[in-house]
Amino acid sequence: MIAKLQIQLNSALYLRDPQSSDLGQKIVQESIVLIDKIGFESFTFKKLSIHIGSTEASIYRYFENKHRLLIYLISWYWNYIEYRISFETHNISDPEERLKIAVLMISTKVEDDPSFPGISESILQQIVINESDKTYLTKNVDEINKEGVFRGYKSLCETIASYMIEINPDFKFPRSLTSTSLEAAHQQLFFAEHLPRLSDVKKEKDIYEQNYQYLLTIIFNSLKK
Repeated sequence: MIAKLQIQLNSALYLRDPQSSDLGQKIVQESIVLIDKIGFESFTFKKLSIHIGSTEASIYRYFENKHRLLIYLISWYWNYIEYRISFETHNISDPEERLKIAVLMISTKVEDDPSFPGISESILQQIVINESDKTYLTKNVDEINKEGVFRGYKSLCETIASYMIEINPDFKFPRSLTSTSLEAAHQQLFFAEHLPRLSDVKKEKDIYEQNYQYLLTIIFNSLKK
């Protein structure tokens, strides 16, 4: 049997922990499907309630609004990626190898993980590619940041930056390079699909492998002593 795992998230992201009930898990699971299908702008709790055969009121018991739900989903994804990096680098002491694995984890195609049966990681990755900027490009970002809702993203950034510091302690911009790389990891895939003249990643080839090689290039060239 495959063990069922859980990603623990900041309680500020929800009103009631969706992992605590079958309905909450269904809200998360089906919101991923619906947001990917119709886009975040068109997504509403009313449409979700119809989709899952429940009521809007029941969804509002778990999430304050759809923006907070989106932050929850994106946070889950980045926490999952950090878990994957930690798992894959557990017995590796070379910081360069750890960094290469981390870059692979943030840039490659994500497959559904049977250890987390309630979440489709492959679909969630598409939401990250298409919608993740909307979590923080908002007028009240400073206010919601104080609640710690971006803690998972920051933790992932710190983890990857720590590998860079091990490789080159004199490098002045490890967090800047990490956050830039995390953003580029999904932006280049979006550009390749929708705005191809903004990227050298080409749809005719393996876009994930190209993305990985691009990030390796800018990161390791930047870290050269």
